[in-house]
Amino acid sequence: MKRQPKRTWSEIKSNDSWSIFKIMSEFVEGYETLQRIGPCVSIYGSARTGPDTDTYKAARDVAVALVDAGFGVITGGGPGVMEGGNRGAQDRDGVSVGLNIELPFEQSHNDYINPDTCLHFDYFFVRKVMFVKYSQAFVVMPGGFGTMDELFEALTLMQTEKIEKQPIILYDSTFWGGLLDWFEDTMKTKYKTISPDDHKLFHVADTPYEVVQTIVSHHERAKLRPNF
Repeated sequence: MKRQPKRTWSEIKSNDSWSIFKIMSEFVEGYETLQRIGPCVSIYGSARTGPDTDTYKAARDVAVALVDAGFGVITGGGPGVMEGGNRGAQDRDGVSVGLNIELPFEQSHNDYINPDTCLHFDYFFVRKVMFVKYSQAFVVMPGGFGTMDELFEALTLMQTEKIEKQPIILYDSTFWGGLLDWFEDTMKTKYKTISPDDHKLFHVADTPYEVVQTIVSHHERAKLRPNF
């Protein structure tokens, strides 16, 4: 196997500078596409959840309920929970957005995204900006490390008041129970690394009805408008 020649430091810096234009292009395309979608809710969750699972079916049902309540749906655009969310939105002819990320495995966009709102990203951080900027709430279904990353990004931004507070809903109390106990017993009580009121940053739901009621009640109470 032929070894690739080592790049010089100046070559590395030059490539880093040129990557700025690629980053800018992803921001521009994202902003120009998503500023037209209207109020939407992001659904996060595992790509590994098959269509025959309860979690996939729940994601689809949640999306149906959200569209019926006047919201569109944004997902990461891949299979599993993301597909369930996009599929539920299309079941009701609602806005169905997919923010795809280029990965070396498992990620290809699902068939239930509206063609004009199917975006592709190379950079995770640009993609996460789009989720946060154009969502009126976040529904976090059972998932893996990527789902946790998206959850804690939203929690941190709201905790530090870098963005306006929006509902973060953890769907499936059984899945989230251990993490919530750790928040309470370890982070809040034993080590005091979060504030006593930080639990108010999120809600727990086990039905699509609870999801919609939480989101609608929040926006009615706060008199918020779409955040774009």
